[in-house]
Amino acid sequence: MNDKVRAALEDLGIPYEVVEIDPAFSATAAFCEKYGYPLTQTCNTIIVLGKGATSKLAACVVPGAAKLDMNNRVRKLLGVRKASFAPAEVMREATGMEVDGVTPLGLPAWMPIYVDERLTECEWVILGAGTRDAKVKVSPRVFSVLGAQRVTGLSGK
Repeated sequence: MNDKVRAALEDLGIPYEVVEIDPAFSATAAFCEKYGYPLTQTCNTIIVLGKGATSKLAACVVPGAAKLDMNNRVRKLLGVRKASFAPAEVMREATGMEVDGVTPLGLPAWMPIYVDERLTECEWVILGAGTRDAKVKVSPRVFSVLGAQRVTGLSGK
């Protein structure tokens, strides 16, 4: 687990469980299949880059089987003319996290977090741990404590 993520969890004061995994199964679908967790409660945290008069980064958290509505919902949330997945090097520099380990935990304070409302209704969710060798099982209450904005229709499925 990334040290920033561990510190963020401790600061939040929300109970959590670290699920240690084989890094070869860190991608969401592979993780769910290997370890038996449901895609509906396993989150993809996607760092997006909005381009307009200025560039903006944001974190979008969606269920594992869902597709982020980049062209409509995300673009409008960011108030930009175009939105896309942030390149891996931009994501790493902004977050200090590994691909397939990105999480809303421990993100810079300036980065907005948007969460698909369906995740806030789960009993628990699985988030990345900042690295490829672990995941975090936690209450979805974590999203409100992080100040994430609940969004209807953030993903298409």
